[in-house]
Amino acid sequence: MDKLAVITDTIGPLKQEMGFDKEAADESIFGRLVTILREEKDNWYYVETDYRYRGYIHGDYLLIDSQLAKKWDEEADHIITWGIVDVMKEPRYQSYSIKLLTRGAVIKLTGKEEKDWVEVAFPNQEKGWVRKEFIGERIRPGSEIDEELFRQRVVETALSYLGTQYRWGGKTPLGIDCSGLASVSYLINGIVIFRDSQIKEEFNMKRISMDEIKKADLLYWPGHVAIYIGGGRYIHSTGASGGVVLNSLNPDHDDYREDLADVKEIATLF
Repeated sequence: MDKLAVITDTIGPLKQEMGFDKEAADESIFGRLVTILREEKDNWYYVETDYRYRGYIHGDYLLIDSQLAKKWDEEADHIITWGIVDVMKEPRYQSYSIKLLTRGAVIKLTGKEEKDWVEVAFPNQEKGWVRKEFIGERIRPGSEIDEELFRQRVVETALSYLGTQYRWGGKTPLGIDCSGLASVSYLINGIVIFRDSQIKEEFNMKRISMDEIKKADLLYWPGHVAIYIGGGRYIHSTGASGGVVLNSLNPDHDDYREDLADVKEIATLF
């Protein structure tokens, strides 16, 4: 039986090959699970994330304990919804930060509250305090989905990354790439799509025409993906612009990108 582990650092960087200096494949986020498929040398592991993506990760980013990981995942029912958040030792700004978390980090509440703060627990049983307004309920894959609400939430989630720097393999407000933005905007709202910029039918995405497009549908070009937000516009993370920006398919708009005018494929969940 494969072992389970929990990401215990702000970001759990996955690599294409073993080595800290190797090309990035992805970033898993604090509190999410990975399945260890193979133990390699020098504390490296070949893993599959809980959204079915594979890569190599160093053991320093993991708490490896199948029983604990399973229990954690069952009980951790909230996520960080703010971009970047300090977890404080005490429920006051004058305390000190014990952990930095980003949007999408999975957390467990202890039930303790003090004014505008709530206490959170980490997989290693350490505890800290976060402002209430930085936390939301975790939407798990398989949850019942209202299509219109889901579309709106995906767009709102994607827009919350506006201005984030471009980072190859990134998936947080510290840095994000095109498929990272698309996949995390869906994941936070309870849907797993393929992490890279291509359509895979096993992730339940269907090809559609431009005439059928709606908010939250995905636009694809070779090696690139964007999220349609309505009115001819889309949001994407692009190295050409340095990060997450809005652009348009309408040549009359100031933010029109001629080099991305020819959309190759469009996909929808519905």
